[in-house]
Formats: sequence, structure tokens, C-alpha cells
Amino acid sequence: MIKNHKERDHALLSASGASRWMNCNPSARLEELFPETTSEYAEEGTLAHEISELKLTKYTSPMGARTYNSRLKKLKANKLYKQEMDAYTDAYLEHIKELMMSFDKPAVASIEKKVDFSTYVPEGFGTCDFVTVYNKTLYVRDLKYGKGVPVFAENNPQLMIYSLGAYLEYSLFEDIETINMGIVQPRLDSISVWEISAEELVEWAEKEVKPNAERAFNAEGDFVPGQCTFCRAKAVCRARAEMNMSLETDMKLKGNILSNAEMGDILKRAQDIVKWIKDIENYCQQAILKGETVPGWKLVEGRSVRTFSDTEKAFEILKEKGIAEELMYERKMLTLSQLEGTIGKKDFNDYVGELIIKPKGKPTLVMESDKRAPYINDVINAEDEFEKIID
Repeated sequence: MIKNHKERDHALLSASGASRWMNCNPSARLEELFPETTSEYAEEGTLAHEISELKLTKYTSPMGARTYNSRLKKLKANKLYKQEMDAYTDAYLEHIKELMMSFDKPAVASIEKKVDFSTYVPEGFGTCDFVTVYNKTLYVRDLKYGKGVPVFAENNPQLMIYSLGAYLEYSLFEDIETINMGIVQPRLDSISVWEISAEELVEWAEKEVKPNAERAFNAEGDFVPGQCTFCRAKAVCRARAEMNMSLETDMKLKGNILSNAEMGDILKRAQDIVKWIKDIENYCQQAILKGETVPGWKLVEGRSVRTFSDTEKAFEILKEKGIAEELMYERKMLTLSQLEGTIGKKDFNDYVGELIIKPKGKPTLVMESDKRAPYINDVINAEDEFEKIID
């Protein structure tokens, strides 16, 4: 029986939070003081995972059409379901199919496989989206439905810990030499795959995971701000506040005009400040809504937009008054992604694939450590070109 993703337990030191508790050890215990929260984006990702799980289960094991359609219909009844989810989850399914068909003999696949990595992480367990073993290689895949920024498999702590848990179990009855890890982000058309030896993975677990996990479990070590985005204590963490409040006194600026190097340094140091202020603002707003006070601040009613209390009745009255229907409705074409989801990826590409272009994205300023390729400026500076000609 497929278990609802919301009903699955979560470990204190989860693989998804590894980049945080490995860097900021005491944060795991600090988070226990605050209730778990969710968002519409997280709920949407959960739904996409459940649809993907159903599709992969049907592909890898016997499932009647009636059972499959009944379960899929139930998932599609979710208010967060969008037609495009079909195309994106199909893209993930296609990646798994291609992987499985690349083997010259059948391999057994595990979908939503619960793994135990408590040998290295106290009480550590989690769930791998997909696991299989073929020709002494352990394959682990992780679906990420978000579309914010690409996530890469290389040196990804979450994926490595999931793979570690899978390796610890599968290596008991399989000879595994290599770990092949992959992250699939269908909404970004991104598939990132990375491979290391099993020996390297275990060595990393011994040297990096185990000592950090022990400190995190025992609330030891230092608070080190930097991986704060999904930390439940991010708004009230004193270490984060001290880091951001100290920025202006840390820098030694000279002259009346900032150099590019100084501005780059400011951006690097201050990249968390805007997020931090927003986190505090959200926290204070929720505190006041719960009846608490924040000295010097209050909530007021924001701007609202007029709406009909009964839209259907309003439109009936307008039609009775002689207002033409075409004046009340806007005919709007679906987006490319929505059309692809409605028609199906294969047919859509067969019909209009030749007419699809992907314009260059707008330039976005990121740190040099970002793994995306540098932006190439296609705009020609006329003055520079003229100088080249006369030279």
C-alpha cells in the first residue's frame, strides 16, 4: 500500500537538512523549540511526489489499469493539482525508464525506499525516491519538483546521505563498487548525475557525517549561520543576528567611491540581510496575530481588491441588463507548459516542437561558486567595435 507522504515520520537529523546541521551543529536541537510548518510550494511538491510514486510503481510492478486510474483520479482531485504535473512527472518517469532500459538485463527497483543511516547519524533514517542496483553500481535518484534554482548532485549532502543509507542495506547482499546519484528537476529541464566509489562515500561518512551528526544530536558545537533558509529558528537565531549586525563594523572602506571589489565584498557579506529582515518581519506578524506584543509595532489592514460575493449571480444580472458575454470574458491562450501538460509531451513536441524556442534568460548576479555557466553578453558596444575597426 502506498503511504501518504505527509504521514511519514521525519528524523531529527534528516538528510534534507544535512547541509544545515553539518555546518551549524546545534541548529537541529534549536529547531525542536518551534513547530514544523509547510507552504503551498511544499504541498505541491508532495503531491507531485505522490503522482510520480504511483507512476513508477505501475511501471516497476504489476498494477491493474482500474487500480491505477482510481488512485490517479484521487490524486488529481487535490486542489493543488495542475495539468502540467502530468507532463513533469512523466518526464521523471521517462528518465527512470531510460536508466532501466540501459541495463542489458532486468534489475529490481525500489520506489520510495526507506533507508537507515543510523550507523553514522543518530536515529537517522529517510526515504529514497528511487533505488536500484546493476553491475556493481548502486543507482539513487531524487525528484525535486521546485523551480527556483538548479540543484546539483555533486557533493550534495542530502543525496549522499540517502545513498549512504541505501548502500548500507544493499551492500549486505550485493557487491557494490560505485554509487551513481542523480537529481531530476523536470520543471527546470535539469538532470544532474554524479558518481563516486563506495569507498569514497563511506570515507566521507566517517570523516564528515559521523562527527558532525554526533555534535548536532547532542546540541554541541557552534552556531554557524549560512544555511538558514529552511531553519525553523531562522528569525530568532541570535548567531544569525550577530553576524548580520556586525557587517557594517567589519569592513574598512576607503575613499568616497566604492570599488567593484568592495561592492563585491559587500554583496557577499550582506546577501543574507534582506532575507533575515523578511524572516523577522514574518515572525513578528505571526506573533502579533497570536496575541503577543512586539514593542513599537502593530498590524494594520492592508490593501484589498474588490470581488463579487456571488460571481455567477452578478454575471447573470449583467447579461439580463444586455451586457454582451464577450465583454465579460477574456479569451486567453494557455502557456506553453500548460499546453504541453494538456496535450502530452510527446504529441506536443511532434506537433509544434519545431516552433519552440528558448530565449536567453535575463542576467542574474550570483556568486562565482555558482555552478551555472557565466552569462555571455550578446549586446555589441558600438563604440568598442568602432575602435577595433580603426585600430
